[in-house]
Amino acid sequence: MDILAFVFQDQFQERLKLLPFLAPPLLLSLTLHEYAHARVALAFGDPTALRAGRVTLNPLKHLDPIGTIMLFIIGFGWAKPVPVNPFNLHPRGLGDFMVSLAGPLTNLALAVIAGCLIKIFLAIPAANQESHITELVFKALLITMGINLLLCTLNLIPLYPLDGHHMLREILPSYLREGFMRWQLKFGRLGLLALLFGPGLLARFSQQQNIPDPFGWLIRRVFGLACYCLGLPETWSF
Repeated sequence: MDILAFVFQDQFQERLKLLPFLAPPLLLSLTLHEYAHARVALAFGDPTALRAGRVTLNPLKHLDPIGTIMLFIIGFGWAKPVPVNPFNLHPRGLGDFMVSLAGPLTNLALAVIAGCLIKIFLAIPAANQESHITELVFKALLITMGINLLLCTLNLIPLYPLDGHHMLREILPSYLREGFMRWQLKFGRLGLLALLFGPGLLARFSQQQNIPDPFGWLIRRVFGLACYCLGLPETWSF
């Protein structure tokens, strides 16, 4: 079967069947993503997240109930934003950039770890024998890699409120930042929603199957590149 079709199920019923596999890596990925933001902010001198109790690996401190539910229902959700006071960061520009980068970088690291474990797992002769345990382990690792690649790629998109817009702001010339942020606050969310859901809605209502899907194309290229670098097939039969 197509790995991406398995990892990024489009139908709610299919995601519900995979809930035992989706929930643990989602909790891990979202928790470590937000923890990384909070910990790096503290490292650059801002104690705001620490005072808010966010420098912790307790998932309950990071997960947004509505955002988590929506993740399973529509395939898109969110965690609680980590509070950061950029005026406490030293140096401010580098600190703001690194705090934003910390989350996606953590997801990338988790994806690489999961991919390497898949590689090791497949090298074990016993793992190549069909069994319920083999399937469970493979699915769990595969979903962990896929979820973290998705979170990393998504959060690097330079649209408000994703991490990428903070990072882009910090590398822009200072005279462009104010206008950039005005545009982001006004149109960023709309642009993000259009990017993620526009192609699917257009395809459904127009009955056309060839609607361009930029984010879908991007995540498939990222996943394909990860599989190539790790020597993993993009298709797998189980």
